[in-house]
Amino acid sequence: MEFRRLGRSGLSVSEISYGNWITHGSQVEEDQAHACVRAALDAGITTFDTADVYANTRAEEVLGRALAGQRRESLEILTKVYWPTGPGGPNDRGLGRKHILESAHGSLRRLQTDYIDVYQAHRFDRTVPLEETMLAFADLVRQGKVLYIGVSEWTGEQITRGAALARELNVPFISNQPQYSMLWRVIESQVVPASEREGISQVVFSPIAQGVLTGKYLPGQPVPAGSRATDESGKNFVQRWLRDDVLERVQQLKPIADEAGLSLAQLAVAWVLQNKNVASAIIGASRPEQVTENVKASGKVLESDLLDKIDAVLDDAVITDPRLTHTP
Repeated sequence: MEFRRLGRSGLSVSEISYGNWITHGSQVEEDQAHACVRAALDAGITTFDTADVYANTRAEEVLGRALAGQRRESLEILTKVYWPTGPGGPNDRGLGRKHILESAHGSLRRLQTDYIDVYQAHRFDRTVPLEETMLAFADLVRQGKVLYIGVSEWTGEQITRGAALARELNVPFISNQPQYSMLWRVIESQVVPASEREGISQVVFSPIAQGVLTGKYLPGQPVPAGSRATDESGKNFVQRWLRDDVLERVQQLKPIADEAGLSLAQLAVAWVLQNKNVASAIIGASRPEQVTENVKASGKVLESDLLDKIDAVLDDAVITDPRLTHTP
């Protein structure tokens, strides 16, 4: 496993991080979730990403139990706040001060830790003054409950505004967590340049496009039972790719993966890591062997001619429109 600094901070993260969206507390039983976390630790992963909304707080609980007994100083734990949790009352969502502070305390309790390494705004909240949001994050930093702050799926303009306030408040704003893959490249034209200016790195999710880039979804065939395409939380992300023209192009990537000595999934993870602004790629897993296999993408260098071949195969299947960065 190789490591990269997160933004212009002193925090190093594993190039490949383990995330538990959809899986923990939902798609897999707890014993299997613990086995996947052990496989991640055995593979050298030190960075773990979750969110309070995943499985309505259960994912944080499972991760907390799975990491119990590990040396806390050797881990980087990332979680997020924004989406509704609990009974869904008027203050159970968003980036108002009350929800941020109460959510942070809940996450700390569920994760069985005294502090969160990177606390992330899960989306941008247009209904709350940004000053209120950033001050609440800054207070958590000053209390020692959060070390660094980050965001998820913010636009370039929103990142620039947030970074300006973070500087005023003297708090370390170091990361953005967007969707990014060979097929979904909407961050490249605006989010990445803004992040580079502000000293922020990407910690990307869905590098294998919810499993599509593994090649397991075949043109003209029904989706595999138990796959992300059958899960209520994940199927909206994957549906856009379940077209025969896209799936046929993915199958055409196999010779390129063979040339690189990688599986299709490893090629997909290695591809996002070629972007210098990407500090870590989040992988999920329902089986330990998926973790063991995908971490082999760490440290792989893809030559420019191979990257050109990937672009030629995917061509107009690639989505690049920066307006698709999601804000509710």
